[in-house]
Parts: sequence; C-alpha cells; structure tokens
Amino acid sequence: MRMKIAVTGLCLIALPATGGPYDGTFKQAANAECDLVGVDGGSVRIADGIFYGVELQCRMSDPVNVLEMDALLYTMECSGDDQMFTERAMVMDKAEDDGIIMVWNGYAFVYDRCDPTPAVTIDTPSTPDDTISSDVAPEN
Repeated sequence: MRMKIAVTGLCLIALPATGGPYDGTFKQAANAECDLVGVDGGSVRIADGIFYGVELQCRMSDPVNVLEMDALLYTMECSGDDQMFTERAMVMDKAEDDGIIMVWNGYAFVYDRCDPTPAVTIDTPSTPDDTISSDVAPEN
C-alpha cells in the first residue's frame, strides 16, 4: 500500500504545470497599466490555475463546463486582506475582441487582454540616401 501511494505521489509531482484556457494578463480598465498586477487601476492575471486579483489570489479548481456556453465554472479558493473564502466564478472568452468575462455571484467583469509584448516603433530612414554622409570621401 505504501508503495502505491509513493508511486502515485511521484507521478503527480512529475506532471508539468500547464496553462489554462484563460491564462493571461487583463486590464481592469481601458487605460490600466498592464505591468501593475493586483492593484487598483492595474491589471489582473490568470496563470497556472491561479487568479491574481486586486489584493487577493484565488486558486481556480474543479472546472465545470457550462451547458450550451463556451464557459467554465470554477470553485475559487481565495485569500487576501487577512481573510480566506470560497466562491464560484464563471469565466468565458469575450464574443468580440480578445479578453474574458468573469462572473461572480451578483457581479460581472469584462477584461481586455493586455498585449503580450508592447509594440516597438523603430525609426528608419525614408530613403537610402539619408544614411550616406556627403562629408566623407570614399577611401581608395
């Protein structure tokens, strides 16, 4: 019996952590700072089955498919502000744009996904002649 428990434990330890269907960082508001996770005016994040909200973290467990919807209902085991609580929350992708909708008992939140990498603007010369200096004579 001990051997069976030890082998089962080793199998569970060896499983890699995988991302869930809703993993990502999401803006609380249109002008939210995506790098500030877990604070008012910042962002929220879902990563590897944990929801990082404003001053709280919730382990998302026991996902159940919602009948005739592309959504999952989770048991949220939350802690923060010196309290612990368990609630249910439904998560689904937005119908338009990239983001999620999270529904708690009596509340619904719409979050737009933060860009995975910020856009980088590179200034390039408009013509090849812009990069050539006329002050330098070619070497022979």
